[in-house]
Amino acid sequence: MGRVRVMVLWGNGINCEMETAHAFKLGGADEVDLVHFWELIYGEKSLDHYHILALPGGFLDGDDLGAAKAAANRFRYARVLTTGERLRDQLDRFIRDGKLVLGICNGFQLMVKLGLLPALNGDYDTQTVTLTFNDSGRFEDRWVYLHVNQESPCVFTRGLERLYLPVRHGEGKFFCTDERVLRGMFEGGQVVVRYIHPESGRPTMEYPWNPNGSLEAIAGICDPTGRLMGLMPHPEAYHHRTNHPRWTRESLPEEGEGVIIFRNAVNFAKENLL
Repeated sequence: MGRVRVMVLWGNGINCEMETAHAFKLGGADEVDLVHFWELIYGEKSLDHYHILALPGGFLDGDDLGAAKAAANRFRYARVLTTGERLRDQLDRFIRDGKLVLGICNGFQLMVKLGLLPALNGDYDTQTVTLTFNDSGRFEDRWVYLHVNQESPCVFTRGLERLYLPVRHGEGKFFCTDERVLRGMFEGGQVVVRYIHPESGRPTMEYPWNPNGSLEAIAGICDPTGRLMGLMPHPEAYHHRTNHPRWTRESLPEEGEGVIIFRNAVNFAKENLL
């Protein structure tokens, strides 16, 4: 049997790559490589050799132009020096081959700016939604409660109903001006996770439970196939009970809630891509 190979992108200001790689290892991945962005440009590494691409959270260089905008342009127009192929063409082939992409926080912003999400009607090139400045006008670093849409085709959230994860971002407000796009996402089950009030368990616009003012309390979405997902909360930041803010006061499982997202991805790859 083959081995599930995960590429975790780093460099050019990206951080959280170490935590993301660790979470995939906990999820059962056979090989997890930290690949610098310029290794792709120089042709030293290729997406063709991997089953899962992880775009970590944190920050990116050029974010002063808008979160992930510069990185999206680099992906869209940069060419691999050894072949002349556009990096975007390599990414499109990766998606056509049925492989998985997970974008966390800044990685989610990057996927949105590239048009990889929500990709209604199979259009993976046109940006139709965005993530913009928090309504609070400040960086938000807190834990949030999330409802998981069990009717979603999303590979990463199979078997999940509710999550408790941290957010840490300044531009996390999900926004869409096209009512048809918003309706299409809901009808297709592409709205995967939503911020909820801890007492009612219902999606909320109330601060701080919805930490950024996201439209319809949307915290994460997937493409129509469920193989591409982006979310603002950080599942890689809750891989062990000691990551939980109340771990000294509550009885918690040893494994953090976020690990299942990575395990689901690895299991899908084992069943469908090897």
